Amino acid sequence: MTTSTIEPWLREILRCPACRTELRDESGDSGPELVCTSAGCGLAYRVDQGIPVLLVDEARKPA
Repeated sequence: MTTSTIEPWLREILRCPACRTELRDESGDSGPELVCTSAGCGLAYRVDQGIPVLLVDEARKPA
């Protein structure tokens, strides 16, 4: 796992826009990501320069 560059107060309230489940910090192939903790969803959202891109259409699907 990687240390999040997102402000802690914001990190606490972020949820997966697809299923409203908590997100965990991970490091993906192209940098930091926020990954949905739901087994049924599992979408990974990239973080660009400390800003999470929480767009379902741009999320990486689980392998």
